[in-house]
Amino acid sequence: MKPMRILSSGLLCIALLLAAGTMMPKWLTFLLTIAAANGLVSLGIVLLMRSGVVSFGQGMVFAAGGYAAALAFGKLGITDAVLLAIGGGLVATLVALPFAHLIARYRNIFFAMLSLALSMVLYGVLVKSEVLGGSDGFNMGRITVFGIKPADAWSGYVNYAVTIMLSGLIAIAARVYFDSTRGLVALAARDNEIRVEYLGSSVRELITINYLLAAFCGGMGGALAVMALGHIEPNFSYWTTSGEFVFVAILAGHHSVLAVFVASTLLEVVRSFSSLYFPNTWQLVLGLFLLAVIRFLPRGIGSIWEARRQTGERA
Repeated sequence: MKPMRILSSGLLCIALLLAAGTMMPKWLTFLLTIAAANGLVSLGIVLLMRSGVVSFGQGMVFAAGGYAAALAFGKLGITDAVLLAIGGGLVATLVALPFAHLIARYRNIFFAMLSLALSMVLYGVLVKSEVLGGSDGFNMGRITVFGIKPADAWSGYVNYAVTIMLSGLIAIAARVYFDSTRGLVALAARDNEIRVEYLGSSVRELITINYLLAAFCGGMGGALAVMALGHIEPNFSYWTTSGEFVFVAILAGHHSVLAVFVASTLLEVVRSFSSLYFPNTWQLVLGLFLLAVIRFLPRGIGSIWEARRQTGERA
């Protein structure tokens, strides 16, 4: 798909979602805000999956971005949502930078467990840090957009609009990256690293870059989630949080960017309604839902329209 076509299609989807948000009930607007923010974090995992590795520690950068945004708001007086989101992404990238080259040396379960260990180390530090609120965390106030503070009735929609716009722009950039030479080399490395090395590309360098890009996505997603929730706590870095992001990535597959956000929305919908009607067994419902997808769509939700796209290109 050509970049201009990707850009026009992506901007159209963003515009439609923004328009639809003005007519949605508040509960649905909030649900989609969280789904888009979490989908951005899972997009980073999909980026790594295309390189042949899976991160079980995306909660580390999720928490880093969230804490960075909340601290910038409370300590530095930065209230602009766009600056906080970008700042969260940059701080998360800086947190991941010292480990990027090291973790890129590992594959399979070793990569997953090392990334998980880093996330749990950060969780331990956050729980013990009284300056950062300890295990209770701390609250974050209401954001502004370009210096304008929204009215109470529109604060939820503003969070939704900012999250949709930023997530949409990152999704467009990710699709262009996936179709670029480096993105296609990542797929080749997933299938046969030795052949890629013989062709002159460094797989370790590729995974290092993708790991940092995934960190930026995770940090921005964390900042956007904190702005919507108004609270940050160490559980952002806990292993169960990272597991949910992996859940979405598996649900979506590594073929489509749009599928990541569709899967994240499905997860939030299933979790919300199952926790409402099955409060003691909602995790079981989620597990059965994932098993059903794996059984009938083993390559993920994105394989549905990816197959159609390839058929249309051949035609």
